Amino acid sequence: MNLRDLVYRLYARRVEGRLDHAQVPKHIGVILDGNRRWAKASGGTPEQGHKAGASKIQELLGWCAETDVEVVTLWMLSTDNLNRPEEQLVPLLGIIEDAVRALAADGRWRVHHVGTLDLLPARTQAVLKEAQQATHGNTGILVNVAVGYGGRQEIADAVRSLLLEHADKGTSFEELAEIVDVEHISEHLYTRGQPDPDLVIRTSGEQRLSGFMLWQSAHSEYYFCEVHWPAFRKVDFLRALRDYAARHRRYGT
Repeated sequence: MNLRDLVYRLYARRVEGRLDHAQVPKHIGVILDGNRRWAKASGGTPEQGHKAGASKIQELLGWCAETDVEVVTLWMLSTDNLNRPEEQLVPLLGIIEDAVRALAADGRWRVHHVGTLDLLPARTQAVLKEAQQATHGNTGILVNVAVGYGGRQEIADAVRSLLLEHADKGTSFEELAEIVDVEHISEHLYTRGQPDPDLVIRTSGEQRLSGFMLWQSAHSEYYFCEVHWPAFRKVDFLRALRDYAARHRRYGT
C-alpha cells in the first residue's frame, strides 16, 4: 500500500466515523454517468468503460449495506440510449445482462426491473425477469435496475395502466376525472409500493436529471459528483451521505 492509498483510507474512515446512520437516506437513486468519458481519458474503449462501470455496482451496494440504505435505484439504460447505433447498443446490453445476472447470483439483493420491457430485446427481457424471480425472497437491499427507463415514459405508462384498470371496472371518464389524484397515479408507477428516493446521486459532473424518476424525485435531494462513474470511490459515496445529512428537508413547507 502506497502513501496515497493509506491517506485515502484514513480519510474515508474518518468521514464514515462521523456519519450519523439515523440521517442516512433510505432510498438512493444513482445515475451511473461517465463510463465512456472515463474510458476515453484512460485510453480505453467505450466497452471497457461500461464493463468498469458495471463492476462498480457491487462495490456501491456493499457501501449501501454498511450504511443501512434499504433501496437503491440504478439507472443503467435510458429509453434515449436505445437509439444508439447497433454496434454500440448490442455490447452495452450484453454488459447490462451480465451485471444483472451478477446481482442475482450474489444472493443478498432483491432485484426489481423498472422500465418498459417491451422496448428491450427478448434476451434482455428474459434476464431481467429471471433475476427478479430468483431474488424475490431475498431480504437484502431492494435494487431497482432501470433498464429501458425514461421518466416521461413511466408517467405515460402509469396513466395508461390507470385508465385500463378503470375501464375494466366500467368506470366512466367523468367518474374517473372526479376521483383521480396523485396517489392513484403513484400506485401505477414502476416503483409502486416503494418509498420515493431521498437522495439522487449523479456522477461525471453533469447537473441535470435527464428524466430520471421525474415523479418520485419531487422532494429528493440531489448530489452531483465530478468523478466519472467507474472512478467513484467509497469516500465519494460517504461525502454524498454527509452532504445529505447536513441538509434540512422542508418538503415545500
